Amino acid sequence: MTSKRCAAALLLLALTACKMPNSTTTVPATETIFAGGTVLAGPAQAPQANWSVVTSNGKIVEVGPADSIRAAHPHARVIDVHGTTVMPGLTDAHGHLYGLGLSLDTVNVVGAPSYAEVIARVRDRAQRAAPGDWILGRGWDQNRWPDKQFPTAAPLDAAISDHPVWIRRVDGHAGIANSAAMRAAGITAETKDPEGGRLLRDAAGNPTGVFIDGAMHLIDSKVPPPSAELRKSRVLAAAQKIAENGLTEMHDAGAEQSTITAIQQLIDEHKFPIRVYVMLTDEAALLDAWLRHKPLIGYGDRLTVRSVKMYADGALGSRGAAMLAPYSDDPANSGLIISKEEHMRDVATRARAAGYQANTHAIGDRGVRNVLDAYEQAGATPADRFRVEHFQIVAPSDFPRLAQHGIIASMQPTHATSDMPWAEARVGPDRIKGAYAWRTVLNSSARIALGSDFPVEDVNPFFGIYSAVTRQDQTGNPPGGWYPEQKLTLPEAIRGFTSDAAYAAFEESSRGTIEPGKLADLTIVEGDLYSAPQSQLFATKVRYTVVGGEMVYSAK
Repeated sequence: MTSKRCAAALLLLALTACKMPNSTTTVPATETIFAGGTVLAGPAQAPQANWSVVTSNGKIVEVGPADSIRAAHPHARVIDVHGTTVMPGLTDAHGHLYGLGLSLDTVNVVGAPSYAEVIARVRDRAQRAAPGDWILGRGWDQNRWPDKQFPTAAPLDAAISDHPVWIRRVDGHAGIANSAAMRAAGITAETKDPEGGRLLRDAAGNPTGVFIDGAMHLIDSKVPPPSAELRKSRVLAAAQKIAENGLTEMHDAGAEQSTITAIQQLIDEHKFPIRVYVMLTDEAALLDAWLRHKPLIGYGDRLTVRSVKMYADGALGSRGAAMLAPYSDDPANSGLIISKEEHMRDVATRARAAGYQANTHAIGDRGVRNVLDAYEQAGATPADRFRVEHFQIVAPSDFPRLAQHGIIASMQPTHATSDMPWAEARVGPDRIKGAYAWRTVLNSSARIALGSDFPVEDVNPFFGIYSAVTRQDQTGNPPGGWYPEQKLTLPEAIRGFTSDAAYAAFEESSRGTIEPGKLADLTIVEGDLYSAPQSQLFATKVRYTVVGGEMVYSAK
């Protein structure tokens, strides 16, 4: 069966399954009162102490002072939430569901202070693996190492020679392979750089083991795919991790059909705890199959497939982000173009015609400009709600173009605080003023949907809220914040994770605030979020996560 026919068959199965009863979550008919907390009904409203929220049949029935609520609903089940803040259910507007599940199941090298530590962690896994098994992992960042140089295969070969090894960089836009993995992929000095990708090479032209952006497929294509059951178990583990962190919904930035199928199966089994808004990965057969039909909205009250995810360029950390001028610390390099402007224009046009949203990864200022140009050529209007994912390094003249066409900036605050030790060296003192520029975006009258890009960054949304408000790391550095003029207020940061994230998914009528008639999605955290020191926002503890009135996570 061709890939196109396979994708079409899978889609037909998905759409047929969609005709099943719409709810896979049993919601009790009786009312539930979340009683006595400090209720933040929406980011534009003041917190109300000793208020309650009434839910029934998956929706919010009433919100108001605790005493009057209790009197009006005498037979309701009561959950005491005194000492907490009750918020609209938080949404991560840009994450990777299967990527998170994979990271939980493979070698984690996040935070490794040296390449030697990366190798040690990989060796430990290899010693417990069956002979010849691929060893997979993620999380290295050469910017954290003393020499800040990209790794090479030779030290990895010396430690692990009898397993193919493939470890992705923390941003997912580069990877290091050992020689066994390169042999499996047929990589030699004659291997050409693919379009939109690069193999790092030594002075003699031999691949060193690092594959960037489009070149990663050369190795990825040789990694044995997971079984359907393994993929499903990873998707479930990721969804549970997301719920544990207080998130009620995430926007999955580039899902394959196999992941969508796993989500549907888990929903049908009454096991899937969160809501997911899917961006289809930009793969021809997948788009051909889905764009022949209307979007899939509200499958099992949990899953919506309504957007397409493209890539304009790579990432800043691996110098693959496309820049208008060369990198300040690599004058021969201006980054990589992954998708040409014409392709992005054509996909955006097709998506809109089929009722889908266009969302495009763009990190460098050239990447951002190319996306904005493509969207303009596609005739983007505010009704389309096209998005630029990351919108990270931006030329001053391009900020106003967001509001002109109703384009949404989907940004990740923890990228700024992770990148700040080295970002200015990458792009120089002038371009850095247009980097991670949340205040500039808001001042341009555009909307920001906030997320984390997990597993690139931690899934905890309070790390992102803290970064947005302080522009500091969790030790409080730098004093006053990094380029503090770009800080957000706490209500603005919460808006990015609630009502503006809902707007970015066409869901503002059903999610994003605590109002009668909206879905009963709540994030309930310890303490009073607004009176706590901002320096401790990252330490916020989740007590309950509620999706459709169902408590999907409890800290107790």
